[in-house]
Parts: sequence; C-alpha cells; structure tokens
Amino acid sequence: MTKERSKHAAAQSRRWRRWNGGDLAILFCGVLAFLLFTFGAPLFHQPQPAPQDTRAAASSRPTDAAPAATVPPVEAATPTGAAPTGLAAAGKAAAGQAAAPEVVLPPAAPPVRIYYPSAAFDVVVHPLDVDGTAQSSRTIEPPATKDGYWLTAFGVPGSGSGNTTYVIGHSWEGADAPFNHLSSAAAAGDQFDVATAAGTISYRVESVSTYDKSSLKDSPVWDMVPNRLVLISCFTEDPWGRNVVVTAYPSAS
Repeated sequence: MTKERSKHAAAQSRRWRRWNGGDLAILFCGVLAFLLFTFGAPLFHQPQPAPQDTRAAASSRPTDAAPAATVPPVEAATPTGAAPTGLAAAGKAAAGQAAAPEVVLPPAAPPVRIYYPSAAFDVVVHPLDVDGTAQSSRTIEPPATKDGYWLTAFGVPGSGSGNTTYVIGHSWEGADAPFNHLSSAAAAGDQFDVATAAGTISYRVESVSTYDKSSLKDSPVWDMVPNRLVLISCFTEDPWGRNVVVTAYPSAS
C-alpha cells in the first residue's frame, strides 16, 4: 500500500513538473508580450521635443538679409524766391533748417548816400536824368566830380522797386577817389548801406566784374531785376578800355 502511494505521488510529481514547466513558458511569453506592448514603444522611439513658440526666436535671431537702402524723400522744387510751403516747409522745419530771414525794406525812394566801409567808399549820391538817346544806348557820362550819380530813368531802391538801381561815378587818375576803390577793394560778400529818402537799406555784394566799355551796353548788367543795385565806374587798371561793375542785393545784415 505504501509502495502504491509512493508510485502515485511520483507520477503526480512528474505530471506537475511537466504541466508547470509548459505553463511557466506560456506565462513567461505572455508576460514578455505584455511588457513589449506596454513599455516597448517608448524604448524604441526617440522622444520628440516639445513644440516651441518660434515667433520670439525669429524676432531675436539675426537675419542674413541686407538692410534696406535709405532713400531720402524727394522735395518738389519751388519757384526762385518763393518760400517753401506744405510738406517741403514741414520737412525743413523737422530737419532743423532755419528759413532765410525776410528782408524788410522801406518804401522805394531815391538814394542819397552810400557807405561801403570795407572799400573805403563813402559818397553822396545825386539824381542824374538822362535823355532817351543816352538811356537806350547805355552810354552815360556822369559829371566830373568824385560823387555818385543815380540814374533816375531806371530803378529806385526799396519796397515796390521794379528795376535795378544804378549808381555811377568817375575813377580818377593821379588822385584818390571813392570810385577808385571799387577796382581795388570791392569783393563778393561785402556789405554796405544805402541811405534813401525813406530809410536805410543794407546790401550784400554778389559779384565784382569787369567789362569792355564797348560790350557793357549789351551785357546782363542792364537786365530789369527788382531791388538789385549796380555800381559802375572805370576800371583803374584800364580806365579807357574797361569798366568795373559791382552787383549787390538787399541783405538782412
């Protein structure tokens, strides 16, 4: 009886071991499959970085694009002597550019004296009426004095003037005279004053030129230019062949 039990127990033990080994294999495979499906994906795929907001990075990242060329604004041209208006005036004010000071002139009136200190020129001015022939030919001979002579047939200095004011005078050989100094001392940029019957006007010299006496009558010197002042005398280095001409315009001084 004991031997029968012993054989039965041994048989039960062998059956258990066979069943338990297969079951363990199946169980192991099941567990392994569970692990692979459950935890395998993260192990075989690289984690993706979290999306970032690239807008801020783009704004701070340096760019390889060339900077845009700066093109200055184009300003519309204004007529000579006209003050800039609208956008042109606003642009000048914004750029800090000072507008040219306005020259306030006394009413047009005959000149009576010219004081030009840098050329040692201080002369009394007398009116000189010329006839039609002299006026058209521009061949005018002043009296033989050291004073200046205003040609009344042309312009009058001051507000409302419609033409050039001409003052002429003699240069002298062998003697000092104010008009001699126009040839030796007058220069562009000089300033001088003209006293008139209505007030004093400051002028700035624009140019000092010489002309052959034969060509002066056909030169731009005789163009109608309001409020221009022209001084004319003989050129001291060639008093018989050339004239010296000083051209000036009112200045705010």
